[in-house]
Amino acid sequence: MYLKGSSYNYSSKRRRSSPIRVLILLALVAAGLYYAVNIVPNTNPLFIPTSTPTTAPEAYLNDAATYYSEGRISRAIESYQKAINSDPKNINTYIALAKLLVFNGSYAEALTNAENAILLNPNNAEAHAVRGWAIGMQGNYLDAQTAFNRAKELNPNLALAYAYQTEVLVEQINAGEDRLDTLTQATENSRQAISLGNTLMETHRARGLLLEITGNYEEAVTEFQIAIAINPNIADLYLALGRAYRANGMDTEAITAFERASTLNPYDPWAPYYISRTYASNGEYTKAIQQGEDAIELDPTETQFYWNLGTQYYRSGDYVKALEYFRISIQGGIGKDGAVVRGIPLSYDNRVPELYYMYGLILARSGQCQEAAEVVRLLTQGVPDDTTAILNAEYMTEVCKEGDFDIILVSVPTETPVPGEEPGEDEPMIQNNYKDD
Repeated sequence: MYLKGSSYNYSSKRRRSSPIRVLILLALVAAGLYYAVNIVPNTNPLFIPTSTPTTAPEAYLNDAATYYSEGRISRAIESYQKAINSDPKNINTYIALAKLLVFNGSYAEALTNAENAILLNPNNAEAHAVRGWAIGMQGNYLDAQTAFNRAKELNPNLALAYAYQTEVLVEQINAGEDRLDTLTQATENSRQAISLGNTLMETHRARGLLLEITGNYEEAVTEFQIAIAINPNIADLYLALGRAYRANGMDTEAITAFERASTLNPYDPWAPYYISRTYASNGEYTKAIQQGEDAIELDPTETQFYWNLGTQYYRSGDYVKALEYFRISIQGGIGKDGAVVRGIPLSYDNRVPELYYMYGLILARSGQCQEAAEVVRLLTQGVPDDTTAILNAEYMTEVCKEGDFDIILVSVPTETPVPGEEPGEDEPMIQNNYKDD
């Protein structure tokens, strides 16, 4: 049936497609295929951050070597740490970093890195040697010995193991914890180190430190000079050289060496401390005081620095200041910038009795006899075999008994010579023979 008036006409013909429209569609399809094949694979997904190019560990190692050659130890340490972060499996980087940390006085960090190296390779002799060095410099001499024995077991010809052990044995002697055979062991290790590694800075450094404590200062100077010629950028070497120069009476050369150490490591307080002591031995107390103050600025916790500064004020005639620094050296307390300072207990060691009787002499001669009497008691009971200390204690008692108070505690400018600063022949204080050791 045919529906009249319907809008549908099934018998009508379809219109032919436009050629232009076909061409446009083909072009769009081709473009889509090109985008899918060539663009999408090289495009990062949206909202995902792009990766940052990383620095190769070799670049950090090169930086570390450059900084080390320039004497910039702190920067070299930073670069080694970055190299480890970039490549945590390189055992040599841990060892190199540990060595620099020991030279920098960061013994605990050095130990951590040496032990990390051992975790990577338990049979690395050098890692065990550096571990022993770091342990020993922290005063743990027994465990250090074990580490050195292991290093030598793994490599009997490792010169560094003998050099590091020499240093630790010297440190043990300096700490007063040596045994009857400690010096003999140090001598044998030093000779072995030189025999196995005569071209190494570390072997000559260790030899010089041993010669220094045995009083062979001229030979020590030679060994430190050899070590510096091999590596001129270790601050500690210049401190050691300066000490040996001082012991040889070569004060100008000593100050030059200490100043070089300070240039290489401006944050090391021992350089100004040694410079202070050197100036004091020549009577240049104004310079000695300035350098002594610089040492405390760098490390306000070190009791030795307060003792030194008190001594320089004493020698310059400023007894108020001397008393202040002697008191904190003996009793401890709060030092500069709120730092906690530990007192030095009386003993026969390292001229400690001199600190006590110089303090007591100021107290007695300024009329502070109650405190002076306590110092007298400490000296007579604590160091009865120190003849000079006992003579000074008797002198304090006599001064207080007679009321002969000849010191007025008024701070004076250190540039101004103090009349009568040097004691008379009848005063036992002359026997303290204060010298830089």
